[in-house]
Amino acid sequence: MLKHIFFTILLSCLLVAPVLGEPIVDNDGRVIQPNKSFQRIISLYAAHTRNLIDMGAKTQIVAIGRSDKQLPELPTLSFRDDPERLLALKPDLVLIRPMLSRSYPHMVESLEANGVTVVSLQPTSVDEMFRYWENLGILSGHQEEASHMIARFGSGLVEINRQVERIPAEKRKKVYFESIHKRMKTFAPESMAMFVLESAGGINVAADAVQVRKSNIAAYGKERILSKAKKIDVFLAQEGRMNKVSTEMIREEPGFQVIKAVQENQVFLVDEKLVSRPTLGMLEGIWKVFALLYPAAEDS
Repeated sequence: MLKHIFFTILLSCLLVAPVLGEPIVDNDGRVIQPNKSFQRIISLYAAHTRNLIDMGAKTQIVAIGRSDKQLPELPTLSFRDDPERLLALKPDLVLIRPMLSRSYPHMVESLEANGVTVVSLQPTSVDEMFRYWENLGILSGHQEEASHMIARFGSGLVEINRQVERIPAEKRKKVYFESIHKRMKTFAPESMAMFVLESAGGINVAADAVQVRKSNIAAYGKERILSKAKKIDVFLAQEGRMNKVSTEMIREEPGFQVIKAVQENQVFLVDEKLVSRPTLGMLEGIWKVFALLYPAAEDS
């Protein structure tokens, strides 16, 4: 996977970046023809906010989602609000993700009926993430900065890969990576979280997991986890709004005491913002996971 990603980054840097005026197709199949950059943006997904800030579009954001803590000086909104609350801020663009458009189609219709452009974006793989960054760059008028983000991500991967290559193949850790504890779910094999794990030198023991819809999540189940109990060197779980879990909960889960990682106290949590969100923070997530898997290598 890593060789493929390096090739994708190289192409992104060598080829001419998408330009203003080229159509964008969002995750809902909506075709947007941006003839100008948007200057009054409501961002209702924290990853959108983070990426816009990183590419220099902070001053173009006029409001954020209620759970987003990155720009506390701005108004916070929800798609559950009356459309008039959003319209009162005179946005020219509202950035959402597919979950919101599926749950609140009437809000999308109302905004569009009032001349507001609505774009639904959420990549589910690293390949898609680069195109997502490019699209945000087009929408905000920061195409060059978006290209720099892709190059920066590539440079970070090269440095991480140098460290991982020092770990002999026979010493690479086999990992179960939990996404939602109460549902016994892991991540889809091609998800960004699994990219983080594999980039950090981990081996996914749940590579046979089945993706749920077109999301980053994959079904697995306790029976299948326990069938690989002796192979799991490290039990890793994302922690955050999607998975409110503790290492104690994992260790005390009925049946989990037979898992090698539980027996050897190799159960760890990692912030979901660093492994599941399509931002430059994924680089920090990879280093974090590498340090958890190979503390001796990190110390050296």
